[in-house]
Amino acid sequence: MTELINYINQFQKLDSETEEAIKSQFEEEVFRKNEFLVEEGKICTKLYFIKSGLVRRFYLKDGEEITKWLYHDNHWIAIMSSYFNQKPSLEFLQACEDTTVYSMSFANEQKLLEYPLFFKFYAQFFRCSLANFDEFHFVFGTMSAHQKYQYLIDKFPLMIKKAKQKHIASLLNVSQETLSRIRASIN
Repeated sequence: MTELINYINQFQKLDSETEEAIKSQFEEEVFRKNEFLVEEGKICTKLYFIKSGLVRRFYLKDGEEITKWLYHDNHWIAIMSSYFNQKPSLEFLQACEDTTVYSMSFANEQKLLEYPLFFKFYAQFFRCSLANFDEFHFVFGTMSAHQKYQYLIDKFPLMIKKAKQKHIASLLNVSQETLSRIRASIN
């Protein structure tokens, strides 16, 4: 659980009591390639921190899978609207390769929020995440497909290295052929 504790300590230095509480409320899980962490229509009951692996977030539109994002090592994942509101998910989370996560149930989250240092981490983490999310969607939304791909190479090289090209193409909203041309022009 070292990866998780180290990540949290980047935002908020923990004391030993809070560290032990975190270790007791998170559990390590392994999802095999193509296994779902969350499925459409089911409630997202856990918040995940990826120790290692790759997870794709997608939804179905007219029977086609539309990739929204790809998460890898040291990323937090959940379908937030489903998790926080405890209502059925509109999206899927699926392991793209064997993936090891640390998971925390909704009930265990409530217990951890009683610890002031974990609460401070949570507040700082979510503020930072929301600001980054807001900035990312503005910037990413104004870019051409070529610029988006270059952005992903620069900011998320592990995603580019691990993900299938069809998932990257879907994320960029281009065909695989267009993605091949973009990749060729960059190389």
